[in-house]
Amino acid sequence: MSLNFNNNNRSAVLATAAAGAPSLLSQIGMAGGAAVITVTFIHPIDVIKTRIQISAEYGKLGMGGTASKIINSEGVVSLWKGVNAAWLREASYTSLRLGLYEPCKIAFGCTTPETTTFIKKFAAGSAAGALGSLAGNPFDVLKTKMMAAEGKTTPSIVGTAKELFANQGIGGFYRGIDSNIARAMVLNGTKMACYDQAKGFVVSTTGWERKSMLTTFFSAVAAGFFMTCTVSPFDMVRTRLMNQPSDAKVYNSAVDCMVKIATQEGPLTFWRGFIPIWSRFAPTTTLQLVIFEQLRSLAGMKAL
Repeated sequence: MSLNFNNNNRSAVLATAAAGAPSLLSQIGMAGGAAVITVTFIHPIDVIKTRIQISAEYGKLGMGGTASKIINSEGVVSLWKGVNAAWLREASYTSLRLGLYEPCKIAFGCTTPETTTFIKKFAAGSAAGALGSLAGNPFDVLKTKMMAAEGKTTPSIVGTAKELFANQGIGGFYRGIDSNIARAMVLNGTKMACYDQAKGFVVSTTGWERKSMLTTFFSAVAAGFFMTCTVSPFDMVRTRLMNQPSDAKVYNSAVDCMVKIATQEGPLTFWRGFIPIWSRFAPTTTLQLVIFEQLRSLAGMKAL
């Protein structure tokens, strides 16, 4: 009797325990599909955010001014600079950090509601984020350089990759890997733990079902805000490291970058671009998770 009760609890928590549940590769594929669809619409905000982070001039202009300057001097299409690299990044990085979250929860002992703590959720999200970051870093570097390139000519992903390889070799594609992994761990840990936790709060407060679109929406919006608060400093360091000139090295490491930003530009610089980052995170997180949850539902899986 007790054994059956425990088994039922376990099945209720873990979608992967359900009979006929999709394979791990299917889950990763669904996560990648949701991420690629989302980034296609959100990419212009990422371009604006990157320009603001790397240039004090753009920082003074704000989101609206930066968007206007890019459109007037480079054309509307320039807002999608680097989108092909972004697609490859999402297909590798985000597919793993979303698709591996539930398996990581199981690995961290989240088998019943009693054992599924916020810390374990954060650890599972962080682990999935780190693995995804290792796979996606080369495309992240290419995307950042392509988005930062000014002028009407849109740099090609092949040309950008050739220039980077010629000047820095394979190591160039893993520039900023330390800060990118740290960022991914904080980002995905915050995102998935807060989303998971917020879902429980929304369900208990409103009485909506966990799989409800409204539950997913409000939980994702909350997660997006907390992500922005925790990730902004890591995002700034990562962007600066990845956008260094191909033939020069401004920062020796993530720590060196942090120290130079704090001492030369002031600690608040770490949160420069907070609004565009939030403007990107809020819709990105919401769209990704709504699409991912719908794909899981179509595949016969329970909601996260």
